[in-house]
Amino acid sequence: MMKYKKSIIFSMLLLVFLFGGYLIFPINQVSYAYRQVKKIAPATSNYLLPIKQHIAFAVRPSENFHFPIALGDHGPSESLYAGPNQYPFYCMTLNSDLGQPLVDNQLGYGVPVYQDINKKNVIIGYSKDCNARSRIQYFVADQQNNIYQLNESIPTEQLNNGSIFRVEQGTINRFIYTLVMPVTSSEIGDRLAQSQWNKRLIYQFNGGSGIGYRQGRQLASKVIDRQLEQLRAGYAVISSSGNRTSYTYNMLLAEDTARRVKRQFVSLYGEPLYTVGIGGSGGGLAQYLIGQNSQGILDGLIPLYSYPDMITQTTYALDCDLLNNYFTFRADNRRKWRDWSKRQLIEGMNALNNFPQRAAYLQPMNQLLAGFVPNMPQGNSECINGYFGLSSFINNPQQGFIRNFFHPQVVKNTKWSYWQDIGYLLGLDQQGYGLSTWDNVGVQYGLAALVANEISVEEFLDINQKIGAWKPQPQMTAEDLHTPFGRKIPIWLSLWGNQNITEVVNGVAPRHQGSIMAMQAAYRSGQVFIGKVSLPVIDVRHYLENDLDMHHVSASFYSRLRIDSAMEQHQHHVIWISHKDYNPVNQAFNLMDQWLLALRGSTLADVVAAKPEQLMDTCFDQQGDIIAQGEGVFDGQWNQSATGMCEREYPMFSTSRIQAGANWAGDMFKCPLIPVTEAIERGFYGQHLMTQHLGELKQIFPDGVCDYQERDLGRPADL
Repeated sequence: MMKYKKSIIFSMLLLVFLFGGYLIFPINQVSYAYRQVKKIAPATSNYLLPIKQHIAFAVRPSENFHFPIALGDHGPSESLYAGPNQYPFYCMTLNSDLGQPLVDNQLGYGVPVYQDINKKNVIIGYSKDCNARSRIQYFVADQQNNIYQLNESIPTEQLNNGSIFRVEQGTINRFIYTLVMPVTSSEIGDRLAQSQWNKRLIYQFNGGSGIGYRQGRQLASKVIDRQLEQLRAGYAVISSSGNRTSYTYNMLLAEDTARRVKRQFVSLYGEPLYTVGIGGSGGGLAQYLIGQNSQGILDGLIPLYSYPDMITQTTYALDCDLLNNYFTFRADNRRKWRDWSKRQLIEGMNALNNFPQRAAYLQPMNQLLAGFVPNMPQGNSECINGYFGLSSFINNPQQGFIRNFFHPQVVKNTKWSYWQDIGYLLGLDQQGYGLSTWDNVGVQYGLAALVANEISVEEFLDINQKIGAWKPQPQMTAEDLHTPFGRKIPIWLSLWGNQNITEVVNGVAPRHQGSIMAMQAAYRSGQVFIGKVSLPVIDVRHYLENDLDMHHVSASFYSRLRIDSAMEQHQHHVIWISHKDYNPVNQAFNLMDQWLLALRGSTLADVVAAKPEQLMDTCFDQQGDIIAQGEGVFDGQWNQSATGMCEREYPMFSTSRIQAGANWAGDMFKCPLIPVTEAIERGFYGQHLMTQHLGELKQIFPDGVCDYQERDLGRPADL
């Protein structure tokens, strides 16, 4: 009977929202059924770098593949030291204009390869490792920055007035690599010609959220377009789909791949003067981690919109949907939380009243199904605008991919999560699920707001009683997504992943205990940025807080604090923040060039000595004029200092864990616990007399509350 009532309600809602003027946006409807992976290749063994202390101390093995890759051949199918290949693995050479992958088996493993991709009637074999033959093409960028592949139809005049680039592509470590070299028209046809190269090399990293299982897409025209100005100035550019975090956050595999792509380049053209990294979001944190963990790949870093790493970002990012679920469904007085500025007090990240949501219709739909009076949200937050669906995508092993890259049986037999992608580094449980570092035992959500008298004691207790945690992975189920009328539209009937959040039992929703073993392995394997980087860094970002963009300003300062802690200074770490209408990246390249050419040694002292005098912490306005620069311009709450001029112009926000009392470095997986009575004695709750609420606090926190003044219990003592 209940299912029947829900069906009626759903049908009525669907009509209201389909024809009532609310926004419903389609998901990519392209069918991949003819290229689905229908059979999972068996696991294989491959060398995994032994890590006993920190990965930075582990000696990388000598190369065992003979570079350069000959044209017409493919590169290595297995990594040098990043462990076994992951299966299933979806090939994307076709999506990258490289044609179908090479056949490597007749047993049905991987994607089918057709005799004629246009007819799709004769399968000649299968590809589990997605290799493609290395080849060269030429591209032209005209004076209007339009990029064309060179062919006979391009007029001679256009060719002479444009910039010509030789592009080599193929596969290394199963990912698509790209080498771009500026050339003249007379050098077309010569693989080794390099007269236009200024001996400087850029490694292009790219961002996104990925959990593995895909080769990734890389179009030559996109690589060129991203660095067109530098290519015209004579730089060479290299990249790989394996260094785009849309496809994996496995930083050991990313390092191994970057090392080999650079080796391919050097084997053809010789050593560059230097190699500088560039890339945003995940492409920024990849630079921080590769620069920290290894040598010989990068000499300088230009991270854009960066976080320190992915894994510590999940600590607060996975709080978002828990808090959204609380505000929408569980709060004792849900009306109060319709003020989005009040939500910001708990979430830390920015939240704004009267800011539209792209899928606002989902809230009243789910409220009705839950038996509540529905209301349309009259605001938005970074937790929703930036992190919507992240908890399901990276944390739920049952979710799989929305696009049908894989046959339903393959989806059913695979554990889809970020934790699974790095499971052989962090460990697996007895059921084969990747161990998670996420933990919220003892976390007092909204503590800072309570101390500041911005929320009441009753509100503080209600949040912490009901927020709960993510269920253990074996207990999770896929999101309830409906696709009526045969169209893939996001009718999401388990909003905020609420079916995977622990229920309130006897007044309290249980919290989640992370794996100490996984935390320690995350540190040792270099998935955590601990600040031990001595390379030149120019950390650049636009100010996007007012757009509720997930690339929040404070992330640059988490990195700064970790560098200060590890290196006892930060003079080699420069932060630039600009208005979103001005892009200072070209200026960063010019100053990084001066910095690296002046470098006369490899010690931190050498790096600091070589830094150009005009290169310092800076904020820029809309026209690119300097608002303020120098030491202290970004000072503020994050470093317990008086507010600097740039911080006043571009104020930063925090996170749910900082609002719960954690430090701004954001590098604590597992907090030490102290009894509630001790927390009261030490003044954790400000002027509030919490002794009268002692029973409730003990019920919520039976093991104690976080003492953030102590060290992370998940961090190995020798680090």
